[in-house]
Amino acid sequence: MPRWLALDHGHKRIGVAVGNTEDGFATPLSVLNTEPSADIHERICKLSQEYDPAGIVVGLPLNMDDTIGPQAMEALRFAEKLAQHSGLDVRMWDERLSSFDADKALAGHLTRKKRRAHQDAVAAASFLQDFLQGDGPKNAKHPAEFITKD
Repeated sequence: MPRWLALDHGHKRIGVAVGNTEDGFATPLSVLNTEPSADIHERICKLSQEYDPAGIVVGLPLNMDDTIGPQAMEALRFAEKLAQHSGLDVRMWDERLSSFDADKALAGHLTRKKRRAHQDAVAAASFLQDFLQGDGPKNAKHPAEFITKD
């Protein structure tokens, strides 16, 4: 059963989730601090060796009007570098409202500080589940397909 890792890319933290195409369910794994930023791709590669995924899906924070803003461009550059560094199949998936879903799922269960520590991994699981159930492995684009070369 092919596994996929999901990464909810952020400036300070990256949420990580894992799921498989067989049952279409995703589970939050961990949150990685992005500092030191120089080795974040290496840490993700080590994590992917542990889980042996078919690929990695990176959340694409599109604007509500479907445009690519500065945060989405950062996620695309991050994903493109990860694809080059890891050699894995890296895809992009719309992550809009995944943080809202994570907040809703964690509400009433943890303190604000503890929620913040888990939110990114839960958000990654949210869009990974959508990716798996939405035929993402066949339909999701690679980061290079979004980035225009000028």
